[in-house]
Amino acid sequence: MESHATGKRPDNPTDLIEEGELLLTLNIFYPVIFQKVGNILLSQAVKISESPEDMINSSTLHKDHKPYQTVLVLGSQKLTELRDSISCVSDLQIGGEFSSQPDQAPEHISKDLYKSAFFYFEGIFYNDKRYPECRDLSRTIIEWSESHDRGYENLQSAKMEDYVFNDLSLKIGFPYLYCHQGNCEHIIIITDIRLIHHDDCLDRNLYPLLVKKHWLCTRKCFVCKMYTARWVTNRDSLAPEDPCFFCDVCFRMLHYDAEGNKLGEFLAYPYELKRFTASVELLTKNLQGLAQAPVSRHPTAVFIP
Repeated sequence: MESHATGKRPDNPTDLIEEGELLLTLNIFYPVIFQKVGNILLSQAVKISESPEDMINSSTLHKDHKPYQTVLVLGSQKLTELRDSISCVSDLQIGGEFSSQPDQAPEHISKDLYKSAFFYFEGIFYNDKRYPECRDLSRTIIEWSESHDRGYENLQSAKMEDYVFNDLSLKIGFPYLYCHQGNCEHIIIITDIRLIHHDDCLDRNLYPLLVKKHWLCTRKCFVCKMYTARWVTNRDSLAPEDPCFFCDVCFRMLHYDAEGNKLGEFLAYPYELKRFTASVELLTKNLQGLAQAPVSRHPTAVFIP
């Protein structure tokens, strides 16, 4: 992906990245605790019972797993720009059980409803406070640390939207934390900080630039084995396994009669694969207009998931 953007210049000169700009490489890992069902990764809630440092050290839980997303960000970009570029299955869930009324499954995803999130860098929680409904997710942790003199001093809270990466003091290779959806926690590791080079992508609009994303298989319908699953059922008396995945057509043919009445006992949840479409949309954005980009004399590796 990165090689397609190498040397890319913007059409508008005002979007050209100036000489001396910092470029950071970040690895973003899967949620700290997750469960694998087949070849699908489902994040689980993580109870906040330890200090921020102890939560970060829990990265050993997934030490055998590679980062699922690698992005390049500019030093002059706000933390909110990185937050908006991170794709996680927890943000893409549709809450609720809809076996009785499948046509009323909402279109809104969790990210639209629960917008609170924070980054933890060097003793400071940077909370996303751009929207009125955003909450300070770090408040509970800070109050806990101060309640009985637990030895974690000077934990602070700030607004994510007020800071750019140039404002931060960061360590290369040190595990930091990104938390959203209340308790979905990701390790973030900065692997490189350097000055922008003329062979890099110089179009500011393409950053944060996705350079690598871990590949996951889509889940096929258990019945037809052809179409992508859109529903997942639990405690399904008509299914041979639990959970069981169905495309929309097979789901309705098996579980409802001609009048739309429910057949048998089961719980049904929308299984939206928007995490894949979101990745495609981000990749499409990064690749737009790159077909005519000059070829670098110093080719870089091509990351294809």
